[in-house]
Amino acid sequence: MPGARLFGCTPRFNSIIIDAKKMSKTVRLIVVLLFAGGAVAFYLGHRANSQAGVEVGDAAPDFTLPALDGGSLSLAQFRGQVVVVNFWATWCPPCIEETPSLEKFAAAAKPYGVTVIGVSVDENRAALEKFVAEHRLTFPIARDPQKDVPARFGTYLLPETYIIDRSGRVAEKIVNAYDWEDPRMLEFVKSLAPREPHPAE
Repeated sequence: MPGARLFGCTPRFNSIIIDAKKMSKTVRLIVVLLFAGGAVAFYLGHRANSQAGVEVGDAAPDFTLPALDGGSLSLAQFRGQVVVVNFWATWCPPCIEETPSLEKFAAAAKPYGVTVIGVSVDENRAALEKFVAEHRLTFPIARDPQKDVPARFGTYLLPETYIIDRSGRVAEKIVNAYDWEDPRMLEFVKSLAPREPHPAE
């Protein structure tokens, strides 16, 4: 799995097939605890070896990355706007799971001056381009195969999302996949960017 040495997805225990009928309650409990313990150890181990993670209220680190469709994307160019930075990869099942709702959210939030930026850590550009085309993603995608920017944010489990307010500070941090069609999220970003929508934008 590309990037597995440094990064991982949020654990999805239902992806591992176990015949529960042939296991005692004690054995089942041990298996669950081992998986959970391994996931926590992985998470904490990488956190301990990195700089402290960016939290709500902190200034978001600026970055400039190559854009998938050419040119570059920087956080600074969106200063004064609300920005949703989503760290993800095509090989991460929870990332794939949340992609459709994130695309719908990006379209719904854009008229209010909210920009979604997907920062992909994929090393395989062709695989990323294929994924973006197949899922018809319209929000900007930046490439960071070296994983430098998520490391600066303290992100080592994918997906992880930062909602950055107009002053450049983190207003919310979301770890794991999220249902971006939840109307509360749209209301939240609208409260950070109070303006009338402009459908033509």
